[in-house]
Amino acid sequence: MTRFTLDDLAAIISSRANASTTASYTRSLLDAGTARAAKKLGEEAVELVIAAMEGDTQAITRESADLLYHLLVVLHQSGISLADVCAELERRTGQSGHAEKAARGADRAVSEE
Repeated sequence: MTRFTLDDLAAIISSRANASTTASYTRSLLDAGTARAAKKLGEEAVELVIAAMEGDTQAITRESADLLYHLLVVLHQSGISLADVCAELERRTGQSGHAEKAARGADRAVSEE
């Protein structure tokens, strides 16, 4: 089993943010802006859905890796750390998924008023 973690990937993205665009896909993606990185994230999500629907486990693995990478790039561009996301996940574990989702819906309804 690998010891590579999402924290490792986040650190690589952070370090490559300082590289040249000719040497780093990450840098070129960051330079293209949040909209481009978000579009790539969406594309990878769709590719993962297709792989899952087809039951292609190798493609699911590859597309999941692509999705996680692009997610971390978008987080980096947005100034959000992986620790921030993990803290949010931890906060949510104190209640059922149904209750958490209902609470989010109630929060949105209040903010829209």
